[in-house]
Amino acid sequence: MTDADTGKVLVVGAVNVDLVVGADRLPGPGETVVGPDVARHGGGKGANAAVAAARSGAAVRYCGAVGDDEMGAGALAELADEGVDITEVTRVAGVATGAALIVVDPSGENQIAVGSGANARVDPERVRAAVGRAADWGVGCVLVSTEIAPDAAIAAVKAAAEQGVPCVVNPAPVLDELVGVISVPDILTPNASELRDLYVRTSVVADHDRMTETEMAVALAKHFEVTVIVTLGADGLLVVDRAGATAVPAGRVETVVDTTGAGDTFNGVLAASLAAGDDLVTAARRGAAAASLSVVHVGARTGMPTAPAIQRAVSGT
Repeated sequence: MTDADTGKVLVVGAVNVDLVVGADRLPGPGETVVGPDVARHGGGKGANAAVAAARSGAAVRYCGAVGDDEMGAGALAELADEGVDITEVTRVAGVATGAALIVVDPSGENQIAVGSGANARVDPERVRAAVGRAADWGVGCVLVSTEIAPDAAIAAVKAAAEQGVPCVVNPAPVLDELVGVISVPDILTPNASELRDLYVRTSVVADHDRMTETEMAVALAKHFEVTVIVTLGADGLLVVDRAGATAVPAGRVETVVDTTGAGDTFNGVLAASLAAGDDLVTAARRGAAAASLSVVHVGARTGMPTAPAIQRAVSGT
């Protein structure tokens, strides 16, 4: 995708406020760790992906829900400041905006607990209507994150299929309801643990403990006729479709500061690139490069790159 290309993306997913504590190590069960500070950032897998898509050059609409509280107003203002169209976002009266409590260790690894708040109230009918309006707008890709009400996530997947719009689903978390429609979206983007969770729940083959990520992804892709892109952190990506399996390396990173939001960055840039007409592997490479660039700053969105930065990383300049 060049700077002149503009894909149109509709993102359906969660909006959160992230409260981040940096600590010497991650806590164990029942343990308290203390960090020197707490930082507040915009978050939510869907909202993060929307920001990543917008920074990479796409025109982005967002569909989700926030509470009628100060955090919700701030979260929407942050999205609007990034150029994301928020007209499809609902403000739910008397409900808190979703929040994530995040601990990050010195290596950049994290632990996250999420309170759904308004995200659990995303309305399926509003989602269907938003997808229909996006189709009239000429949307090139619908990206769905599953931190919202299950019925709403499934409504987005089905509506995209009905409208003939390519659909990417980030199954984080893996929903029981998603298993029933796993062949409906065009692309699934699990990480390694989500891939195994999907595989176990679909029961394609019983002996999953001895299988590699490649074997599980190939089996899922073949059985359900869906493209599977497995995100593997520093090991890059595995893209599996009817043409076979293609490994995509991660970008070079000298120092990892915070991996929060790297997967969201990948998904947003992948969707933006597909909407702009890039082929699957090219879009995956752009997403991988963007994700690698994103981990050198604290916070899910702080390090999300612009289109020129992604292009330089892809071309190695």
